[in-house]
Amino acid sequence: METLSRVRSFDGWQLVCRHDSASTGTPMRFGVYLPPAAEKGKVPVLWFLSGLTCTEANFTEKAGAQRVAADLGLMLVVPDTSPRGENVANDAASDLGQGAGFYLNATEAPWARHFKMESWITEELPQVIAREFPADITRQGITGHSMGGHGALTLALRHPDRYRSVSAFAPICAPSQCPWGEKAFTAYLGPDRKAWRAHDACALIADGARVPEMFVDQGTADKYLEEQLKPQLLEEACEKAGIPLTLRMQDGYDHSYYFITSFVEDHVLYHANALVAD
Repeated sequence: METLSRVRSFDGWQLVCRHDSASTGTPMRFGVYLPPAAEKGKVPVLWFLSGLTCTEANFTEKAGAQRVAADLGLMLVVPDTSPRGENVANDAASDLGQGAGFYLNATEAPWARHFKMESWITEELPQVIAREFPADITRQGITGHSMGGHGALTLALRHPDRYRSVSAFAPICAPSQCPWGEKAFTAYLGPDRKAWRAHDACALIADGARVPEMFVDQGTADKYLEEQLKPQLLEEACEKAGIPLTLRMQDGYDHSYYFITSFVEDHVLYHANALVAD
C-alpha cells in the first residue's frame, strides 16, 4: 500500500492511499480518515460509497464529515468508484465504465476482467484496512450517495453479517426500474433480468434479504428523483418486509454535495450509535 497524501484534520489525519488490487487487477485508490482515537487503539469503520463520476475526493474534500468522525471516534473509508487505467474498459457516457462501477462484480465482457467492485469493497479492501490501520473490522457501517447509496443498500443486504448499520443519501433504490440501472446492469450482468435482482435493493428485499433497519435522506428538488431514484419503491418494499425505514424527504434540497454536507452529521451520528457502543 502507498500513501499518496496525508493532511491534518480535526486532530486526526486524512489520507489518500493506493494499493494493487487482486480483485480488479489494477491500482485502486481510497481515502481514509483516522480520528484522534485511532492513536490509542482500534476504532470502528464507516464506509462511504460515492456516486457516478466521483472519486474518493468528492466526499473527503466536500462533505465535512471529519469533524464529526473525530468527535465520535470513527474511521472513514472512501473507496474510488471503479477501476481505472488505459487498459480498463470504458464508455464515453458518464453512467457506464470508469467512474461508474455500480458496486457489483461484472460478468460480461469487456467489463468482467476488471470490474469486481463488490469483491474489492467487501473482501479485499477490508483486509487491507485491518492490516494497515487500527481498524476494528468487527464494527462496520456503510453509507453512500446516489450510485453509492445503491451500493450501500445492496451490499448491506447481500452481506448482513458485515455491516451493523446502513444509510444512504438519494440512493438509486430500484436500479432494475430506472435508466441508469438498466443500462449498467445490461452491460455488466447481461440481458437476463433475473441476474439483476441480486443487485437491486428493492428486489433483494422482496426476495428475502434483510437488515435491522435503514436510514435514507432524499431531497425533494433532486432532478433525478422521479426517473432514477424512486424512494417510494424502497418505502413500499421495506413496509411489506417489515424493515424499519426512516425516509426523510428534505424540502428544497437537490442531488449535490450541498445536500450531503447539510445532513452528513446526522448520518455519522446514526452509525456511531450502532458502532461505537457495544
